[in-house]
Amino acid sequence: MRKLFYLLFIFLPACASHHSMQVLRTANNEHVITGTDFYHIAAAFDWKRRDSFAMRESFNGNFPSFMKKFVPVTSSVRDSSGHLITVVYYVSPDYWSIGSDDDWARIPLTPVAAQAIADSFNCFLPTRKMVDDIYKQAKVKLEPVPMYAFRDSTVTMWQHHLIIEGQRKGREGLIAGIKKDIVISGKITRDTKPYRVAIYGWHKLDGKAIQPLYTGHVNWYADYSHGVRLIYREVWVNGKEMDYIDVLKHPVYHLLLCDEADCDVYRYNENYAPLIQK
Repeated sequence: MRKLFYLLFIFLPACASHHSMQVLRTANNEHVITGTDFYHIAAAFDWKRRDSFAMRESFNGNFPSFMKKFVPVTSSVRDSSGHLITVVYYVSPDYWSIGSDDDWARIPLTPVAAQAIADSFNCFLPTRKMVDDIYKQAKVKLEPVPMYAFRDSTVTMWQHHLIIEGQRKGREGLIAGIKKDIVISGKITRDTKPYRVAIYGWHKLDGKAIQPLYTGHVNWYADYSHGVRLIYREVWVNGKEMDYIDVLKHPVYHLLLCDEADCDVYRYNENYAPLIQK
């Protein structure tokens, strides 16, 4: 267990340090890009440039320190003999954000960019079941705030982040109910249309999700309501460390992480989408 907490403390900055790109700075070269800077600069970008900007900043380690403090979430099922099986996995306390501790912002991304960031930090994206379990165990639950105009614009993304911060009022801890999650789902490869993103969640205070599992958007689409939750890929099943893919492939253990009929999509493949500018 001591090894586990050590890994959780170091894995984000350690992975980020492997990237050789230079840290972007503002025009006066005095400070690293803040959350406010990100949105001011990205306001003129199309989705590809915005994604690329977010990826560079993420790989350079430009995210608030609280994003390193992953939180345990537990789930249990019983096998056919009635034996209890329990999983513990560790999740980011908030949706992926860029900036300093004093000035940061949540950044909606396409699934290809989200997957690239997850890969670089030894993480994966949640399933529908995991989103439900995270919501149930969240410390801070906020009422969703829908917006109706210019949903995929950078300006609306920034406004939505500010609205959430107004609701949060400085409360700390695992937060949920504020975004729809980009999720992995068997529906992605079974949709009649190619290049899909799966989204789910945005739970109301009564625990019901506004957004059912949905693959109606092409996978270069992102709007203000989308969020990226990272999950550390090593999970603990009855105290045994396992890779999440091995859990999802297991005839019984997959029920700990997935409630779909098909749990065989483990990640987003960048070959299935238009290339993001690097």
